[in-house]
Amino acid sequence: MTRTMTSKERAATAFAHQEPDRVPVNYLAEVDVDLRLKAHFGLKADDDEGVRQALGVDFRSVMPAYTGPRIHPEVPDRQVDPLWGAHTRWIEHETGGYWDFCDFPLQDAGVDEVAAWPMPNPDHFDYEGFAADVKRYQEYYVAFCFNWMPDVINGTSMLRNMEQVLVDLMTDDEACLLFLDRKKAVLLEVFARCFEAAKGGIDMLWMGEDLGTQYSPLISQDLFRRHIRPRYQPFVDMAKQYNALSMIHTCGCSSWAYDDFIDMGVSIVDTLQPEAKNMDPAYLKSHFGGRLSFHGCISTAGPLAYGTVEETVSYVRDTLDIMMPGGEYALAPTHLIQDNSPTENVLAMYEAAKTYGTY
Repeated sequence: MTRTMTSKERAATAFAHQEPDRVPVNYLAEVDVDLRLKAHFGLKADDDEGVRQALGVDFRSVMPAYTGPRIHPEVPDRQVDPLWGAHTRWIEHETGGYWDFCDFPLQDAGVDEVAAWPMPNPDHFDYEGFAADVKRYQEYYVAFCFNWMPDVINGTSMLRNMEQVLVDLMTDDEACLLFLDRKKAVLLEVFARCFEAAKGGIDMLWMGEDLGTQYSPLISQDLFRRHIRPRYQPFVDMAKQYNALSMIHTCGCSSWAYDDFIDMGVSIVDTLQPEAKNMDPAYLKSHFGGRLSFHGCISTAGPLAYGTVEETVSYVRDTLDIMMPGGEYALAPTHLIQDNSPTENVLAMYEAAKTYGTY
């Protein structure tokens, strides 16, 4: 009988393409779902660690706190990102609400304005506190997640508008490329200091790049290789230098880029929306199994949101049957679990992982 592993051992074994004692699981959720789960377990609203323990989550995400001065002014009726300056406004819907990006302060900016745009100083982060968080979670699989940065398309569109960024990349716009390279320089320094502070305690660098719609790639492979791949390669190389794996979050139809990821040294792909073209579990396992590991696959737009408990359990079991053989899989939602997901379905998802995820 396989001995019970620690969370760190479990995820590390799976991502080494070997079968652990059970499938590792992760958790991401919108605020309303998170509060409902905490209430269900009798936890306080701020007890993030408690809800993860209650669900049997094997991962812990860490990032350094910003300790510097405000570099972007507040705006009435908006939230302003303290690091990069993006604006969001509150949008309500029938099951809750979310902060949506708006205003796009760099949409029409030229080279001079981008060059003058305030960016965080790498000195202004709490690396000691970061190291303490890493040490506190040493029995878990520690993911260094800096808002999924460098995030070329999505992250830049928060300031410049999605349409504008896609045009920028196609036309090699000087202002946009300057912004990307200024941000990359800041992030590389912050990441290097975090890896040094962690002293080998980081297991995985978690980055992100939305590369597809539900039906097709968002950009051409040539554009990916010209502007995105070169800006990710230094981060992948840095993670490898510190014996950490790299995982990239990819929404939508993204498997067209996975051979490039493999060539870059990326080990794990995240999200894996099964509704999108060439993203269902069977396709991913047959085309990339043995070369990549997988984190995700449990759709936030499927039975978890719209089905019954029984349908949710069946869906999770079917996904596990496909993805578990040979290890290389961690069960997780395809994005934050959305507000329209019933509490009982979310609980059923994690119970099904325990029941059917044992090797």
